Amino acid sequence: MNNHHEALVKSQFGGQATAYLQSNVHAQGADLRRLSEWLSEDGEATVLDVGCGAGHASFTAATQVSQVTAYDLSEGILAVVAEEAEKRGLHNITCAQGPAEILPFGDNSFDVVISRYSAHHWHDMQAALMEIRRVLKSGGRFIMMDIASPGKAILDVWLQTIEMLRDPSHIRNYSQGEWLAMVNNRGMVVDKLVGDRLHLEFSSWVARMKTPDNIIEAIRYLQEKVSHEVREHFAIAADGSFTSDTIMFQAR
Repeated sequence: MNNHHEALVKSQFGGQATAYLQSNVHAQGADLRRLSEWLSEDGEATVLDVGCGAGHASFTAATQVSQVTAYDLSEGILAVVAEEAEKRGLHNITCAQGPAEILPFGDNSFDVVISRYSAHHWHDMQAALMEIRRVLKSGGRFIMMDIASPGKAILDVWLQTIEMLRDPSHIRNYSQGEWLAMVNNRGMVVDKLVGDRLHLEFSSWVARMKTPDNIIEAIRYLQEKVSHEVREHFAIAADGSFTSDTIMFQAR
């Protein structure tokens, strides 16, 4: 794990846990409903949530399976997850701290590994996927949810740029093709794949990261100067709000 990147992620998110817990974008969505459906297949499953953030995927999973381990790099976020799980009466959630690239669990430990809106922060994707494959039991499932790159260069570069400006700990949003290739390279096969769209209201999007005013101005400048193709694809509104692509898949 890169120590500088680890420190950057902690500084970006450690103090923002409550904002993400209360964020409507993170607390609800078709992906959480779909996650609940996919997990309902096995009520005795043990689940690892990698990069759990404020815990919304963990809370959803805990209503469907026997045991959930909420795992994140930030101790501050995990404290909020543990407190909220207690409030919700979800006593089958435990918390563990560390990076996605080094999972402190034995081989074949979990029936399902899930991750939601976290992978774009992972410093070494191949190492993280190798670790996920290692801790999964034979026949286990990996369920991923994240913002997706549209793939096309002109759209991709705009997305990665505004994401990095808003959040310097951002690494990359991957396209569907990139995800399929990376997962296949780790010996897993995708058997469910759903693409969707997510509307992001601009003021709350930057507020969650406490984005400085000068950086907000830079993002707004880029929004004003984009081509018609970019503006149309991301549905950029006058107030800066826009819509991103998302991906959700299951691999075994």
